[in-house]
Amino acid sequence: MTLKVAVQMDHVATINPMGDSTFAMMLEAQARGHELLHYTPDTLALRGHEVSALAQPITVFDKPKGEHFTLGEARRVDLSTQDVIHMRQDPPFDMNYITLTHLLEKLHPKVLVVNPPAAVRNAPEKILVTDFPELMPPTLVTRDRAMIHAFRKEHGNIIVKPLYGNGGAGVFFIQEGDHNLASLLELFESNYREPFMIQKYLPDVRKGDKRIIIIDGEPVAGLNRIPADGEARSNMHVGGRPELSPLTEREREICATIAPALKERGMIFVGIDVIGDYLTEINVTSPTGIREIKRFGGPDIAVMIWDAIEKRRA
Repeated sequence: MTLKVAVQMDHVATINPMGDSTFAMMLEAQARGHELLHYTPDTLALRGHEVSALAQPITVFDKPKGEHFTLGEARRVDLSTQDVIHMRQDPPFDMNYITLTHLLEKLHPKVLVVNPPAAVRNAPEKILVTDFPELMPPTLVTRDRAMIHAFRKEHGNIIVKPLYGNGGAGVFFIQEGDHNLASLLELFESNYREPFMIQKYLPDVRKGDKRIIIIDGEPVAGLNRIPADGEARSNMHVGGRPELSPLTEREREICATIAPALKERGMIFVGIDVIGDYLTEINVTSPTGIREIKRFGGPDIAVMIWDAIEKRRA
């Protein structure tokens, strides 16, 4: 099977190929003989019924940044001529991101968009997870200051974060007795129009925040990310230390509970975050971590993703 594959992503020159999941999937697609096109989201266009992008043929190399790709001549491509589109640009999940899902929805499922654009639009990271409150730590979604202060009084140490952020940006750990909560809420109110997410702080985060990769509803590997000293966040780009970690019985139970919802939405590539016994996020927009998992001796998840895609296309 030879597929025409277009990858919607931040420009390939800006990524770190050694840790980029999109790049890993492109390497695997190329190894299978699929035809690869690269385009950036800002070149998408809708005219009549045609959705197009200014795309370039791309060849990728498993080499350090600067040596990892070559691009061919750019041309405007009718994306309905493709078999698969990877929607892999990074968040933030804002109105631009939502608009892009509307455009790609005009192509799916005739063109297989991974993950399905309507499902991504309706299930961003911190929204889909709220369908499973029994799996989550105590959580509040609101802008109401009185409710936030009452939540903090009930739970003591809390985490405050924007509802549509990514990569740990804007995540604050507010300890019991800290007098900065009111100032922080003022800052959030001036920067975000959406409600905020407030969660009970989980001390188990010091043992790690585990990213579990789920392919077509099945958990395939876990990568624990341990926060650096003096840091409440465990994201790798802010110093979190990754290590391969087998799944516990509780983590498998969490995966089994959410699997039907993921399959119903057609999600192929999902990354969930688990701290201790609690599910904190379900990442569907642009999950990461597969290169690190392979580097630490885990499975080659790019192979599994493409097996699932080819099964769908067949």
